[in-house]
Amino acid sequence: MKKRKWNRVLSVLLVMVAVISLMSGCGRKNAKNEEKDTITVYLWSTKLYEKYAPYIQKQLPDINIEFVVGNNDLDFYRFLKENGGLPDIITCCRFSLHDANPLKDSLMDLSTTNEAGAVYNTYLNNFMNKDGSVNWLPVCADAHGFVVNKDLFKKYHIPLPTDYKSFVSACQAFNKVGIRGFTADYFYDYTCMETLQGLSASELSTAAGRKWRTAYSDPDNTKREGLDSKVWPEAFERMEQFIQDTGLSKDDLNMDYDKVMEMYKSGKLAMYFGSSSGVKIFQDQGINTTFLPFFQQNGEKWLMTTPYFQVALNRNLTKDETRRQKAMKVLNVMLSEDAQNRIVYDGQDILSYSQDVDTHLTEYLKDVRPVIEENHMYIRIASNDFFNVSQDVVSKMISGKYDAKQAYQSFNTKLLKKKSDSEKIVLDSKKAYSNHFHTSGGNEAYSVMANTLRGVYGTDVLIATGNSFTGSVRKAGYTEKMAGNMIMPNDLSAYKRKMSGAELKKTVRNFVEGYQGGFNPFNRGSLPVVSGISVEIKETEDGYTLSKVTKNEKPVQDEDTFTVTCLATSQHMEAYPAGKNMVFNGEVKDTWIKYVLEGDAVLAKPEDYMTLR
Repeated sequence: MKKRKWNRVLSVLLVMVAVISLMSGCGRKNAKNEEKDTITVYLWSTKLYEKYAPYIQKQLPDINIEFVVGNNDLDFYRFLKENGGLPDIITCCRFSLHDANPLKDSLMDLSTTNEAGAVYNTYLNNFMNKDGSVNWLPVCADAHGFVVNKDLFKKYHIPLPTDYKSFVSACQAFNKVGIRGFTADYFYDYTCMETLQGLSASELSTAAGRKWRTAYSDPDNTKREGLDSKVWPEAFERMEQFIQDTGLSKDDLNMDYDKVMEMYKSGKLAMYFGSSSGVKIFQDQGINTTFLPFFQQNGEKWLMTTPYFQVALNRNLTKDETRRQKAMKVLNVMLSEDAQNRIVYDGQDILSYSQDVDTHLTEYLKDVRPVIEENHMYIRIASNDFFNVSQDVVSKMISGKYDAKQAYQSFNTKLLKKKSDSEKIVLDSKKAYSNHFHTSGGNEAYSVMANTLRGVYGTDVLIATGNSFTGSVRKAGYTEKMAGNMIMPNDLSAYKRKMSGAELKKTVRNFVEGYQGGFNPFNRGSLPVVSGISVEIKETEDGYTLSKVTKNEKPVQDEDTFTVTCLATSQHMEAYPAGKNMVFNGEVKDTWIKYVLEGDAVLAKPEDYMTLR
């Protein structure tokens, strides 16, 4: 009898083991299928996560797109490539072919695609490799020039500038009546860089200028490229003259965006260098404002343009035709006119590089219509070196430490200087984690980050919006810069308070289902990440509904108490229903970097934190 009973028990155990093994195998198979069916798109800014990403997903309901707010830095993608984590689609704003060189062999050649064919040759040439291949395509342009207070010009009977000479005359005339004619936020590297290039856009666009730019940007050029001896010395002479003509001084180096805006708004500044979005901002405030181009000393007029971003596709997509076709559909929508409309700021015009997108200029750009029609839209040289060196050299020119000749020599020397690759490793990840969302478990890499930060903040529960982490938990050694890049780059903040179980469940529901003024999840990958609790969510035609919140496999009770930390942008937390009771606990990236720099930082293990039904 005992033997027969034991045999029955053994049979039951064997069946249970087989079932568990089968279920585990099915889980792994489902996870692999989910990853295979997903197209990952890395966005350079959280702004694109607001309207742009939801629009793309809505147009392609049959394609599961994982949107991640990555980083506006090609070094970040080089790190991912070297450690086996390059996404399917990459976007980057701070871009140059010079910096993109290490990625070239890992990216698709788009030169024969309809999307590349639609880009005006004038602009496509800036992205073409020496062999004729094209890995990166630009979307619409952000126009930079001079934002001008027409009311001040009218009040003091000063003619609006029509060329460089009249621009200088206007600055001098305003100076006589105690008003600053021109300044800009030279506190920032991009303003220094764009002023230097914008003043010489016509020369940098000549055959000599293009020849130098091709050499500098050539991904096949293995040596460091300095400035040429024909175009660039004169560019620094024009910069020196501009500094004298506008009265720029070392005090202007402390001018940030807010200070410039306040001066302009209070009528103490007639013109500043900035984006065309400023025209609508001030017209809405009752200030008659217009937008003017860079006046070249040869009489031409040019706009400085910055692609809102460049986009590239992972070459691995060509190994799977189904995935490649999906990615091309995503790219097509990303470059469409309706999608581009969701990139630009309110009141801005779409200045697209594509022939497939019509240009409809609003009143805000009416004074630069001829410049646009002449295709005088200069695309800035935006390598990391140019950002860094421009700020250093132009700042020294403005403060009077460098003349044109010294500035040229310093800039050239710094470009030629070889970089040191010996950066200290501050975090060593012993394992790579998937950054794909799985309906059973959630996002493994995000869970690692959330669990680690829950320990750093010393909190019972942590709730983070779906764009909080970059999914870059690779098996690799992280420098301080790359460790910082594990956190979403745009103003991710931490907020903390004690909550009852009822309040916790309400908070989780708000993050899952969305709230007025907050972030509303638009697909599976944009659902929040939680640590210290587990959640069950139901997917409906209208969005997502929270079904259950558990801790240690037990339902959270209303009378329970917890310390809870929420991670979100300040914009979304300001609109949070219980925002006044949430205590600001600092910028997440600052806290994270401080943690890894303290030494002996250890990443927590991931947990299954979500079940989506």
